[in-house]
Amino acid sequence: MRIVVGAAAAATLALTTLTFAPAAPAAQAALSVPSGQPGGAYDWTSVNVDTTQGFRALDAVDADTAWLGGDGGGVFRTTDGGQTWDEVSPPGADELLFRDVEARSASEAVVLSIGEGEASRIYKTVDAGATWTETFRSAEPAAFYNCLDFWPGGKRGIAMSDPVDGEWRIITTADGGDTWTIADTRGLEAPGEVGYSASGTCLVTAGARDAWIGGGGSAAKVHATHDGGRTWSSADSTIATGEAAGVFGLGFRNPRQGIAVGGDFGLEDDGVDRAAYSTDGGRTWVNSASDLGGYREAVAWIGGSTAIAVGPNGSDLTHDNGRSWKPFGAEQTRFHVVDCVGGTCWAAGAGGRVGVLTS
Repeated sequence: MRIVVGAAAAATLALTTLTFAPAAPAAQAALSVPSGQPGGAYDWTSVNVDTTQGFRALDAVDADTAWLGGDGGGVFRTTDGGQTWDEVSPPGADELLFRDVEARSASEAVVLSIGEGEASRIYKTVDAGATWTETFRSAEPAAFYNCLDFWPGGKRGIAMSDPVDGEWRIITTADGGDTWTIADTRGLEAPGEVGYSASGTCLVTAGARDAWIGGGGSAAKVHATHDGGRTWSSADSTIATGEAAGVFGLGFRNPRQGIAVGGDFGLEDDGVDRAAYSTDGGRTWVNSASDLGGYREAVAWIGGSTAIAVGPNGSDLTHDNGRSWKPFGAEQTRFHVVDCVGGTCWAAGAGGRVGVLTS
């Protein structure tokens, strides 16, 4: 089980991207939340990137700057709040599926492509995409990298692959992604577990040394490290399991407060037991008191106790740290990935769909 629903990654992706309409032709068009409805204090604004590539890789630097990674090897960057976008793709990347991007600024970013063996690669730019350096290419045919993230400061980072020989495969960097080393993964045994390359949030970091991995398949666990990846522990997320089900997205606003979302890729309208929250750094998880509006692929904190979850059939808001959820938004608010910074959230999805949520 790779990418989102299985080893047939490319075929699955094609089916997914055909589900949605292309981005709106206008540069920006309001997607308002109906007055009096849950989440009515928020509006999505549609942003035109002028592409039909599907997006599952997104990192917001601030309200003006964001980076996107596409399923046709595209990398796009805006520095004016989404009014204009530059395509800054690595040369020869047309056949790659970019599933995670982590940006430090308008100039520096790291992108991850997914796939079996050598298709899993990491590229880095320090000049706004004018040039790229390939800093990692998997030499293990059984590996399939899903997500990456960096700790504050941007020097130390971590990336994860589906299990290899029964253990999650972890690589780390101490130089901002210039070089990567396979880490000792004893304690990360994962019989029958798989990772989901749905939104680049199956692995996230917080604080100085904490990181979490979510997965599915035989179990829907969250694996946590609190010492920079040297040791790991595992906990049941309470999210439903299945062949194409489990934890798809994680979000931690500090080393203790986290949210997990997911579900079953084949049941996108089923929101039962699709969200959970933790108050102790992922050591234990509690199922949310109310269900989501459907299967969700990513979650991000807006600020305080408020977070947003997105998926292919809509969006949900929580104002109590993930204990309860309410759907909001029109039909157009269908996204695969979301990221928030400074009270502004960016989201992206199939067919070049991009939106900005402001409060």
